[in-house]
Amino acid sequence: MKLTWLQQPGWIALGAALAMLTLWFVQRRTRDAGIVDVGWAACLGSAAVFCAWTGAGDDTRRVLVGAMGGAWGLRLAAHLLFDRVLKGPEDGRYQMMREQFGTRIQPVLLAFFLAQALLVVILSPPFVLAAADPHAPRLLDGIALAVWLAGWLGELLADHQLRSFKQDPSARGRVCTVGLWRWSRHPNYFFEWVMWIAFALLATGAPHGWVAWSAPALMLIFILKLTGIPPTEARALRSRGEAYREYQRSTSAFVPWFPKSTRKSRQP
Repeated sequence: MKLTWLQQPGWIALGAALAMLTLWFVQRRTRDAGIVDVGWAACLGSAAVFCAWTGAGDDTRRVLVGAMGGAWGLRLAAHLLFDRVLKGPEDGRYQMMREQFGTRIQPVLLAFFLAQALLVVILSPPFVLAAADPHAPRLLDGIALAVWLAGWLGELLADHQLRSFKQDPSARGRVCTVGLWRWSRHPNYFFEWVMWIAFALLATGAPHGWVAWSAPALMLIFILKLTGIPPTEARALRSRGEAYREYQRSTSAFVPWFPKSTRKSRQP
């Protein structure tokens, strides 16, 4: 079944809404709303595969769309499920929501889960447009693949380094500054964003391809201002205190860069 780029978002919306509604019922039984993050990644990865399967564009480019988007979503969903949700406890963001809304939490969570389904649709233009592009792959597509590979490997390495650090008993109460985490306080978020740049590049040559750049722009806003760095750092400050403040003074928040000397930064 081939669908136009105007038809695919409707099917993506339906699938994402059904998936998120199902996961909302799951969290009612498990009392762990972190499953919404797993569902968000899985739905977006599935949207990429769906667009590749039903798109009417060049076959090779559709393979790239499905492989790049699917591999990203599957890896992230698996990481969130096995390294966070199944290991518990519930993510601090959702614990705070339960404390804030009390007995009204379930309607709030339902709205939140469905909002994530809407976000899946809003972030899907790179997959939709790239899969509809009739042109054979060109240099820009090779660049997109190289950028995606750098982002995918970078995020994989950052997650592995953080996981290894947390598994070390001597690391309890300390701040992770090993590997990529010495150069950025959130290298996982940075390389996640790099992959969204790659998705936009893959769709740039398609008709209306400029729309695809709304996805990395929106992801950057969420990472820097909303659901990414701000709540993560707030929790880190509560649990690590002055050690994390020192880390903030010395280490770039997002883009990997050379650490600063905190001694020099304190001088007038």
